[in-house]
Amino acid sequence: MSSFQNPPLILGSTSKYRRELLERLRIPFEVISPKVDETPLTGESTLDLAMRLARAKAAAVAKEHPNAWVIGSDQVADLCGAAIGKPGNFERALAQLQLMRGQTVIFQTALCLMKGDTQTTLCVPTEVTFRKLPDNVLEAYLLAEEPYDCAGSAKSEGLGISLLESIKSDDPTALIGLPLIALTGLLRDAGFVIPSKKLSNKNKRSYL
Repeated sequence: MSSFQNPPLILGSTSKYRRELLERLRIPFEVISPKVDETPLTGESTLDLAMRLARAKAAAVAKEHPNAWVIGSDQVADLCGAAIGKPGNFERALAQLQLMRGQTVIFQTALCLMKGDTQTTLCVPTEVTFRKLPDNVLEAYLLAEEPYDCAGSAKSEGLGISLLESIKSDDPTALIGLPLIALTGLLRDAGFVIPSKKLSNKNKRSYL
C-alpha cells in the first residue's frame, strides 16, 4: 500500500519569519528567493501594492518550477494611507515609532498560491493600535530588539508586543508575515494533506 505524498511546495521568500511560520504546518517545502522589484507604482494603494508583490514573488519562482505550488507573500504597513516600510536602522525605526505613537496602523498581508496558470491571491488586514509611549521607552525597545528588518519597527511576537495597545485580525500570524489560517485553506484546496503523516527534514532544502 503506497502512502500519500503532498505535492511539491516552494516558499518564494527571503524572510526567515515566513520560513519559520510555514514550518509550523509540518509539510515539506523548499525555499527560493524571488528576484522582484518592490518599488511602489505611482498612486498605488497599500493593498494593491501588497497584492501585486505577493503575485510577483510567486510568479518569479513559479516560472522556473512549473510542477510545484509556490507561495508568495508580502506585507505593507499603512498609516493613514501612506506605506511604512522596513526602517533599516535605529534612526528611521525611532521616527516610525514616534509617527505611529497612539495611532492605528493597518498591516496588509497579501498571500498568493500559484502553480502554472492557476493562482489564488488574497489579503488579510490586521489593525494594530500603538500605545502612547515616551521616546525613552521607544529607544530602549529598539536597542533591546533591533527590529530594523520589520515594517512598523516592532516585532509583535517578541518584546514589541509591549508597545501595542491592541491587535485585531482574523488570522493571528498574518502580522508576523504569513497568514497560516488562510494558507492552510488554500493548500488543502490544492490537494495538500495537513497535518501530513510524516515530515522529513531531509525533504526541506533552502536555495539562497
